[in-house]
Amino acid sequence: MNAFQKNKSKETLFTFIPAGDDPPRGGFSSQKKSPKLCGTNYPISIAFIVVNEFCERFSYYGMKAVLTLYFLNFLHWDENLSTTIYHAFSGLCYFTPVIGALIADTWLGKFKTIIYLSVVYVIGHVIKSVGAIPTVGNQVVHVVLSMLGLALIALGTGGIKPCVAAFGGDQFEEEHAQERSKFFSVFYLAINAGSLISTFVTPVLRGDVKCFGGDCYALAFGVPGALMVIALVVFIAGSGMYKKTPPRGNILLEVCQCIAFAITNRLKNHSKQIPKREHWLDWASEKYSKQLINEIKMVTRVLFLFIPLPMFWALFDQQGSRWTLQATKMNADFGGIVFQPDQMQFLNPLLILIFIPIFDLGVYPLINMCRFNFTPIRKMATGMILAGLAFAAAAIVDIKINETTMPPAVPKESFIQVLNLANDSIHVKIQGQDLFQQPIGAFQDPAEYSKLMLNGAQQNLGFELQSQGSVSTFYHTVQEKSVYSLIVYKSEGNLSSHLIADMETKPAKGLTAVRFINALDQDVNITIGRELIISVNKNYSVSDYTTLERRKYNVQCKTETKEFALDLGLLDFGASYTIVITNVSYSFILTCCFHAAFSPYLSLLLLFHWQLLTIPLPWQEWGSSHLKA
Repeated sequence: MNAFQKNKSKETLFTFIPAGDDPPRGGFSSQKKSPKLCGTNYPISIAFIVVNEFCERFSYYGMKAVLTLYFLNFLHWDENLSTTIYHAFSGLCYFTPVIGALIADTWLGKFKTIIYLSVVYVIGHVIKSVGAIPTVGNQVVHVVLSMLGLALIALGTGGIKPCVAAFGGDQFEEEHAQERSKFFSVFYLAINAGSLISTFVTPVLRGDVKCFGGDCYALAFGVPGALMVIALVVFIAGSGMYKKTPPRGNILLEVCQCIAFAITNRLKNHSKQIPKREHWLDWASEKYSKQLINEIKMVTRVLFLFIPLPMFWALFDQQGSRWTLQATKMNADFGGIVFQPDQMQFLNPLLILIFIPIFDLGVYPLINMCRFNFTPIRKMATGMILAGLAFAAAAIVDIKINETTMPPAVPKESFIQVLNLANDSIHVKIQGQDLFQQPIGAFQDPAEYSKLMLNGAQQNLGFELQSQGSVSTFYHTVQEKSVYSLIVYKSEGNLSSHLIADMETKPAKGLTAVRFINALDQDVNITIGRELIISVNKNYSVSDYTTLERRKYNVQCKTETKEFALDLGLLDFGASYTIVITNVSYSFILTCCFHAAFSPYLSLLLLFHWQLLTIPLPWQEWGSSHLKA
């Protein structure tokens, strides 16, 4: 906040005011001292401020953690639009602190600014949560409420950001600088603790708790909103103990005016007869104090060091957008513990809390023992290098993910696999193709797709099926740039077949896809969960693909004469499954495609929060194709 004050003369002079003191009328006077914690020099009021900050950071990071998937899955935006709006919101959150600082310094003061903008913050959360309820209005209403809520949240969180820490510092007497320094360490700990817990909990509320027939985004946004209400109540509860300073005028405006005056004054006095000055800001000395000019000189030198930081933070913020979207395509099963894609962001605050003592007590002392001057500039440079390596690793992971997908078919090409649902092994010959040299066993899980070469955009191909000496030939039309499964089965003792189209890409958004083949002689209704019912006609009819979330499924099947349960087991991330319902006492689940293994890669992201921190992002591994009974 403003550390300078104008006097009453027409000339603009500045007098230094110690932090925490008021600019009283006619001179300086100390305020009534705040009560202390247990006989220490720590004011009781800072406890309310720390709790407020913890709850507010829980509120912000918890809401933001699920935001990208909310855009993608609830508002049904594509990945590019979801990423754009996510980063636009983040940018707005870090622009509004300028507005909050102006309001606090020139009008309301820090205390009232925090109160009023926290109310705006809470209103934004309420609107955002209501907009996430599926039964409230249509798609347009959801979008309008979501954007309005996010705008108010951005104003609230950004508006109080420059005020809370400074307000906490105001609570200390000037002679208690050491206690103030420790307070900021605890304050920073509260920020990361709130971020850690919220980024772990809110994705669980979104994905594991079901409401309105799907992911519970209303709850995932509502809980952070409730924490913001608690933050506001706690902050107001400590009102009688705070040391409150009135607005002192905005130093940012004074700095801008000083810089503008220096530039215009230099342009007016460009003659060679006028003596040069040591620094271009010295041209403001006719109007502004030497102390202010020296302070601005220091600021400009620091700003030069900050030039690379916007690029770093632009990359860093992709944890909540592109890296979360990447995680939806990966296996998040760590030894039986399954993490949500948006839950991976909790690694950032977790590793901050872990690495701060490691670096402070271990790494940096060892570096100093080696007599290496590891200055803050060198720490920043090292961090930038590691951040670059982190994104190189993320790029390699993405390449490996793409390798697990079906290669795109080119013109005059298609892909095919054979699902043998007959009771015996079969030989398959395709007209003009040299495929399937080995016999295909009954209910054998296909290892991979084979490439079909066509004469044109489509071709009618003959499929010769041979089993136990009998030979049957069937003709199917194949389109170019498509993926097929040839279903072979016995009908009235004879081989028969039909050709069905398969999924050509991985299921999006970390989902799994499933379809059913009904080998019964009766139609079957399949109930998944409480509401989803799939009807499949008899005699080897095939249902459309249905996308589901990754988990274990036990479905209920009903025909005209009987009911039975079907244990599908675990339907995994990004996989496509074909479930065959047969007359025998077991059912086979054929994993059709899109499973391939790749080696793990570790993505490292380096943060510089006054510390040198390495932040690994998760690597995932796809399991190989398998047959489940």
